[in-house]
Amino acid sequence: MKRNPMVRMREMYDSLSSSEKHVAKCLLEEPALVTRYSIRELAEWLHASPSTIVRLGKSLGFNGYKEFKQAVVYTLASYENNGKEHLSDVSSEDSIEEIAKKVTYKNIQSLEETLNFLDVDVIGKCVQHLCTCRQVLLFGMGASLCVAKDASLKFLRVNKTCLVMDDWHSQYLLARNATEEDFAIIFSYSGETEEMIRCAEQLKLSGTPVLAITRYAESTLSEKADYILYTSAREALFRRGASSSRISQLNILDILYTAYVNTDYEAFLGHFNKTYIEKGSKNPYDAENIDEKSLQ
Repeated sequence: MKRNPMVRMREMYDSLSSSEKHVAKCLLEEPALVTRYSIRELAEWLHASPSTIVRLGKSLGFNGYKEFKQAVVYTLASYENNGKEHLSDVSSEDSIEEIAKKVTYKNIQSLEETLNFLDVDVIGKCVQHLCTCRQVLLFGMGASLCVAKDASLKFLRVNKTCLVMDDWHSQYLLARNATEEDFAIIFSYSGETEEMIRCAEQLKLSGTPVLAITRYAESTLSEKADYILYTSAREALFRRGASSSRISQLNILDILYTAYVNTDYEAFLGHFNKTYIEKGSKNPYDAENIDEKSLQ
């Protein structure tokens, strides 16, 4: 899967050097500059040195400017072929129609970019932990707590014991009581939420395997996790609704959950039948009233 340099620049911006930030900011505003110029011409245009552009490319995971340039060309071409247009952020002057278009487009882009980051090997290892662990411990604050609660509901449908707490003190106690037989999932877009970092530290002391679902960037949480699944989000760290980051987290969760269910689909189908509550049925808990179509 092709790496998207524009996503990487945006998500890793805070960890770049000041000179790299200058180049990244210019290229995020006008990425087509890379397609027009050689590295020396681009450096002159941006009032930067060629070595800074090379360092930026390497910071983003590319071997050199040539590979970086090819990735930018590919990304811009894919946007054009898919009929995508670059939309600005929502402003106070936008109509409801413009708001709907921008929000939907940003969310779609976040999902596509999250797929670009997906590491199937990490998914496979985490599924193994889900199959063998005693219980799943879920952590999150704010909007990420909503995702943790959604995860709990999903896994309970297939009789996988999950624990999720509303307040941070309870989450911290949960981390302190964890064992190496458990599996912890921490949801944090920034990767810098102090409460989640403290929980991760305690989980490490407990010997509990930790999966962090966080944005693609260096962060304190990613350094402390055993496994990382990266999300993308079309929003700043200081944000109002956390909508696209939550959608990206939910998408990662759905992938992880579905992969887990597929390890023994027939057995899990039986759990679906048992836990399904039919609306309007005289006997909503009677498994005989449930067919496979009702689960779709």
